[in-house]
Amino acid sequence: MHMHILIPYLAVIAVATYFQTVTGFGLGMIVMGAASGLELVPVATIATTISLLSLVNCAVALPGTLHHIDWRTARTVIYGIVPSVIGGVLLLNYLGGSASHVLKLLLGLVIIHGGISVMLKVTPDEQPLSNGSFFFSGFFSGLFSGMFGIAGPPLVYQFYRQKMDLVSIRYSLIFLFAVTAGIRTLFVASQGGLSPEIVALSLSALPVVGLATLAGKRYPPPLRYRSMQCIAFAVLIGIGLSLMVSAAQKLL
Repeated sequence: MHMHILIPYLAVIAVATYFQTVTGFGLGMIVMGAASGLELVPVATIATTISLLSLVNCAVALPGTLHHIDWRTARTVIYGIVPSVIGGVLLLNYLGGSASHVLKLLLGLVIIHGGISVMLKVTPDEQPLSNGSFFFSGFFSGLFSGMFGIAGPPLVYQFYRQKMDLVSIRYSLIFLFAVTAGIRTLFVASQGGLSPEIVALSLSALPVVGLATLAGKRYPPPLRYRSMQCIAFAVLIGIGLSLMVSAAQKLL
């Protein structure tokens, strides 16, 4: 990869990793949105690279924080994630080409819908959300991860609607992204999908991911729950618009 591409790529990785560490999400969405918009690398390559980098982010962020995770909710989400990740990878491989741009356009719409819905409702639900809603959020999260390496939108929307401690939300999301990324990576590897290009992109970003994760863990921004919630979903809207514009340019 040429330096004029590598430097902005690593800069995006650094920002996305820090953001995910302090909010619990964002790595996949920011990298996919920026890399797709700038046409740095193909969608399938970005998706697999995101999974590998997410594993590194989670490996650095999670030690010493597992007691913050809502394990009952996490198990329910995982039941939905496991089958849909594999289905999403197979669907991306089957569609390819222009059809993948249609899916990216739809993904942008889903992200924007989730962002607007929660921006209009900044107060979390008083009643706990049902296990079924967490299962389906896990299912769609796995599907998006399989297709684009982006597991965030359904889970972020679900968890930030729940009346939970912000730290618990953050580390529950990071753990679930680790599970999703791990399943996707293992399946892609079993299909021979870890190309030299993907390995090289991932290795070049490893130091950046490690340092940005440590920075986010040790120096999080001093924001209240409501402020963090508004920032999180404003980013969702921005990434959704970015994906839609990128897809529309390819389709027109």
